[in-house]
Amino acid sequence: MRPADAEPLLRRALAVPRAASSDFDLDPQLPRPTGRELRPAAVLLAVDLSGPAAQVILTKRSPHLRHHPGQIALPGGSLDPGEDAVAAALREAQEEIGLPLGHCEVLGPCGSHETVTAFHVTPVLALMRGPFHVRPEAREVAEVFAVPLGHLADPANYRVEGRRWMGRHRRYWVVPHGPYYIWGATARLLRGLAERIEASRG
Repeated sequence: MRPADAEPLLRRALAVPRAASSDFDLDPQLPRPTGRELRPAAVLLAVDLSGPAAQVILTKRSPHLRHHPGQIALPGGSLDPGEDAVAAALREAQEEIGLPLGHCEVLGPCGSHETVTAFHVTPVLALMRGPFHVRPEAREVAEVFAVPLGHLADPANYRVEGRRWMGRHRRYWVVPHGPYYIWGATARLLRGLAERIEASRG
């Protein structure tokens, strides 16, 4: 997808209403612990428009992390006290991949998602029009890479798979690309954007 086509499409997509999603949508029988409190978190859904094709910046998390080790993720993390989703997503992207503050044009939050690990995640859609010096935070990020927006915007590239999780069969969305197996909450957030893009094309 050309950057000149991607930008107006993303702006229109953000205006499409979308209900909150959850890891439990595909598996409503999975138990939610009593008294469970969701921890607010935010991720940056940064679309790089600086090359010949629009791309989404993703990371491979360190295998040593407590939550979601080794998985593909959008840059992000928990909100600090007094912080909103936009500020948290930008701060985390700066810390995790070296994205300078002010390098993105923030379009705004686009939905929310509840994870089985008790996070309430808000994705923040943003545009990047120039390259930056990528600096992965070694303790958290094993790799930084990009996937074409055209691939992620096509609902046909998503499918549902499953595996055993905590003694139960759990289903989840996946959107593989090359050597990268993008699944779980990250795939669901990206599919949410794909759904909005599809709806905006009307």
